[in-house]
Amino acid sequence: MTHNFQKARDRMVETQLIPRGIHDPRVLAAMRKVPRHLFVSEALQSQAYADHPLPIGDKQTISQPYIVALMTEALQLQGTEKVLEIGTGSGYQTAVLAELADTVFSIERLPSLLHRARKTMEQLGYRNVVLRVGDGTVGWPEEAPFDAILVSAGAPQVPQPLVDQLAVGGRLIVPVGDRLSQELVLVERVPEGVRKSHLGGCRFVDLVGKWGWEE
Repeated sequence: MTHNFQKARDRMVETQLIPRGIHDPRVLAAMRKVPRHLFVSEALQSQAYADHPLPIGDKQTISQPYIVALMTEALQLQGTEKVLEIGTGSGYQTAVLAELADTVFSIERLPSLLHRARKTMEQLGYRNVVLRVGDGTVGWPEEAPFDAILVSAGAPQVPQPLVDQLAVGGRLIVPVGDRLSQELVLVERVPEGVRKSHLGGCRFVDLVGKWGWEE
């Protein structure tokens, strides 16, 4: 069975990621390695490597593999970084980041999701991940600054606390827009301030919190 899932991961990389321009070898290796099927319910495991998001309970979703790869690649991780993730969800994106960075701090507002994600990551042996329940829109000030920040939910604006917690030279990726569709915004902290660029359209669940949407 595991063999089939490995084949499905390889196929996902070859058909969904590389043809769409994902080329960072480290990102591709992480996507080939992390067992996405373990981050969804057993009933959905056969669909785990398909080209679409899947429900994970509590009205939340696991993102489409391409979007996970695109957002991860935009951070340009080399392996030494301290990363902040907002919206742990099932923990799949967290695990991909953990393959590519030194340490990942991840915040989830729903305790039930965090509990499941923690269990999965412990089973898989990830030791460089720190998880907590909280309002991700205010970041994790006591651990700042971060070399990279990834937001796995759609925001009405770029949350200012996250920009403030970005190290100089750091990169923040966040979906920004209304509740129906967003644009991926890459924010780079440069010595003279911040530089923003846009990486295309997407659709995420709401980023809920002080600097996000009201519940």
